[in-house]
Amino acid sequence: MINVPAIRMHQFGVGFYQASLSARDVDKLVRFEVLSYGETHHPPVRGRRPVQYYEQCREARNLPSIPGAVIISSDEPLRFDPVSEGDSLGTLKVPEREGVLRAIDGQHRLLALHADIERFGIEQVDFTVPAVIFDRLPEDHVVQMFVTINAKHTRLNSSHLVSLSGRQLYADPNLAAAHDIVRALHEREDSPLFGQIKLLGVGTGKVAQAPLAQELKAVLQAEALGGVRRLEHFREDATRFYVNYFKQISTLFLTAWNGRKYSIRTAPALRAFIRVTPDVVRRLDQEHADRADFRAIGRVIAPWGRRIGDARFETDGGWKQGGTSIDLLARQLRLALEYPEGVGL
Repeated sequence: MINVPAIRMHQFGVGFYQASLSARDVDKLVRFEVLSYGETHHPPVRGRRPVQYYEQCREARNLPSIPGAVIISSDEPLRFDPVSEGDSLGTLKVPEREGVLRAIDGQHRLLALHADIERFGIEQVDFTVPAVIFDRLPEDHVVQMFVTINAKHTRLNSSHLVSLSGRQLYADPNLAAAHDIVRALHEREDSPLFGQIKLLGVGTGKVAQAPLAQELKAVLQAEALGGVRRLEHFREDATRFYVNYFKQISTLFLTAWNGRKYSIRTAPALRAFIRVTPDVVRRLDQEHADRADFRAIGRVIAPWGRRIGDARFETDGGWKQGGTSIDLLARQLRLALEYPEGVGL
């Protein structure tokens, strides 16, 4: 264990520590993440490029280069020993393992420090770094915090949660699969949603990426998809399923899908269609059909054409008259599957 002077703090039930890390502590304990939105995945690495401001501070010696706290999360349990019982001042004991601390905010500053250590040697860097340290912050909270902190000066938005999580800052197979599905729906030329989703908050698309991805994640966690093995099998082929699923929806509601006075391609409507996919999958399983088979999907959702119809999505008609709720539309879609001949809707 490494002993670090610290103050124990609480905010809204969340505990964390304000601590002072030495340059040696940072060099040994902190790891950094390389983030990208492509298919290539990079392991955490240490940077080597110094930051210009840091170098100016070293040379001038009239300003501190890291005066503000960096934000860090520990991957392993921490122990806090107060100077006296109930005191907020004390010693934070950090496991002495390389890379046990993950930098959430302040990576560039710490990378500059690391570059300085490599250049001049650890003995020549008499340096302490203020840090806010979380004890095993949940991984989805790591992503949320990263995006919140960087939302202004790097123009990140909530859609980046989809791309940074699942594949980058932590492993979430369901959100990773949701990310792949949304990208396929937007980028594949045979998709009826080709070019219509605003990925990472930019582009000409009119539907935001984040709400669709979160809806997909919830569906991929649903027990209705049938156990761990069947869920994993579905996740592997989920992209093909959803492309074929929306192709059939666009055919079934042809007038609404291609009309300008309809709201079928809005986020609430698309989320409702996604929300009922466990029910569609259950019907496909009852028919012993391939879950991603284009024709089988069409047979299962055919009652929607008779029971729901294009008029349901008229912006100034059925949609405007109290029909914009995701839950309401999802309930109507489920009932149409359960009672294809008209009972109960």
